[in-house]
Amino acid sequence: MARATQAGLKSMIRVGRLTELKKTGVKVVHSGDRPIAVFVSNGSVFAIDNRCPHMGFPLHKGTVCDGILTCHWHEARFDLAGGDAFDLWADDVPAYDTRVKDGVVYVATQPRVVPDEAYYLARLRHGMQQTIGLIQAKSLIGLLRSGHPMADAIREIALFGSRENDDLQSGMTLLTIVANVSPHLSELTGYYALYRATRQVAADCDDVPPRRPRQPLHADRHDLATLKRWLRQWTLARHRDGIERVLLTALADGTSPADLTDLLCSALNDRVYAATGHIFDFTNKAFELLDKVGWRYAPDIFPLLCNQMASARGAEESAHWHHPVELIEPLRAAEAELPVLMRTRKKKWTDDGRLVETLLGENPMAIIEAVMAALGAGATPPAVAQRVAYAAAMRIARFAVTNDVGDWISAQHAFTYANAVHQAVTRSPTPDVTRAILHAALAVYQDRFLNVPPARLPGERRKLDDLPEGGQELRDRLLEQLDRRADPDVAARLVARYVRLDRPIKPLIDTLTLATVREDVDFHPMQVLDGVVRQLALWPEHSPQREHLLVAAARQLAAFCPTRRGNLQTATIALRLHRGDRIYEED
Repeated sequence: MARATQAGLKSMIRVGRLTELKKTGVKVVHSGDRPIAVFVSNGSVFAIDNRCPHMGFPLHKGTVCDGILTCHWHEARFDLAGGDAFDLWADDVPAYDTRVKDGVVYVATQPRVVPDEAYYLARLRHGMQQTIGLIQAKSLIGLLRSGHPMADAIREIALFGSRENDDLQSGMTLLTIVANVSPHLSELTGYYALYRATRQVAADCDDVPPRRPRQPLHADRHDLATLKRWLRQWTLARHRDGIERVLLTALADGTSPADLTDLLCSALNDRVYAATGHIFDFTNKAFELLDKVGWRYAPDIFPLLCNQMASARGAEESAHWHHPVELIEPLRAAEAELPVLMRTRKKKWTDDGRLVETLLGENPMAIIEAVMAALGAGATPPAVAQRVAYAAAMRIARFAVTNDVGDWISAQHAFTYANAVHQAVTRSPTPDVTRAILHAALAVYQDRFLNVPPARLPGERRKLDDLPEGGQELRDRLLEQLDRRADPDVAARLVARYVRLDRPIKPLIDTLTLATVREDVDFHPMQVLDGVVRQLALWPEHSPQREHLLVAAARQLAAFCPTRRGNLQTATIALRLHRGDRIYEED
């Protein structure tokens, strides 16, 4: 942080005569748009920003006793001499130097500490350590508005999460999602999204023991095949420390991201759709996060997966995958055929649409056969995984609102897992990674009841030409719709109308992101939106698949809107304080 130099009288603001100030106790002057409250306490003159750092109440209306200023709005208390808060939730208030010459009081035009990058980063760490959302928000605004790249802030938050927790939880996932979608976001939406992720990372780290680093194995270099056998062994044995040491050894040996994908997924796929796909998705997010913050931090990020790798339960342990139809045995049999199938497959495959139709059907054996047939006919693993992800999105797009609201989570899980599988096989299309496509396909099958009866897609029942034509008007209408108890079908119609009119997709993604991060929802809706953005890029312009993906994103979000939006309120207060807005108004 930078400290302002002692100002000369010519560059200071004249407050008034000390005798008058002693009579009134306080006087407010202005430096630009910032009010400064000048106090006399215990015979000394002090000056601080007149806006309470908590919510903007004018501090000159507070009470001073023995050098302590108490704000009357929420009773936050501050040391007048330095502006430090005794109540940490309130944040410190900027203090200004004062001088008295010839009986006249002067105050500096700039605060004693001029915030810079180091100041904001320190405050961000403090706000996360203390889980104080307002400090987190104000630090992020300061960093972003001062030209600090969002990527650097994301790195700082990620490293905090890696030090202060032993799991890669929802906050780190949200942080990665924000990094992924940030190129599509406006400055304001980017700030709200980053704050939402920051607050969740801090909450995940609250009252949990920090990570205890392990070490890689110290023997000479181990071959990758051995490490792969060991990682699968320790994962099945639920040996957390063994998992981490093998993984750290692979990193120390300089294993490439593609080989790391095969290494990890070979162990993950020994359990089918483990933790309803979360551990596979979290693993994919670790790769994506490292692509953003730098692979030199891999030893900090990958160990966060180890607890869940050891503890996650697979679908093979669930009765639903054995009864009324046995799924695990035919699934394992198909997995065993994959290595030979992928070595001898044909070189060209044409998508005639029947694969997706089968994926959304009622016959699980036909689904397994269709996936295997496509791979054998020359379809690349990413191409097949792309169609499985699209089928999973269609479960959301056609989700029947006669289901329980909580059932949306099942559809969200299958889609985000399928999207993660697509990213994994794109990095490393080996048989051990590719078998996850079969797991995802059967997860989509298991959710077939969510489409009974199937919800109509926009335009199937009624035309869309009663809706506005302007892109901005449609986006505004969508936000307005989500301001009240939303109807998923109405939100879907607005999005479909927008797409069919060929309006630019980037502003729509920004609107959907803003609509998501302003709500007090968990990380699942943002997972879906992230997956939708990823999958959109794979389909041709003006294809129905792009519309269906965006419809899915809108429908699942509308099912949970609106909430109390407490996170949004804190982020907005911080923004208004940073701008110098008048938050408190007299009657």
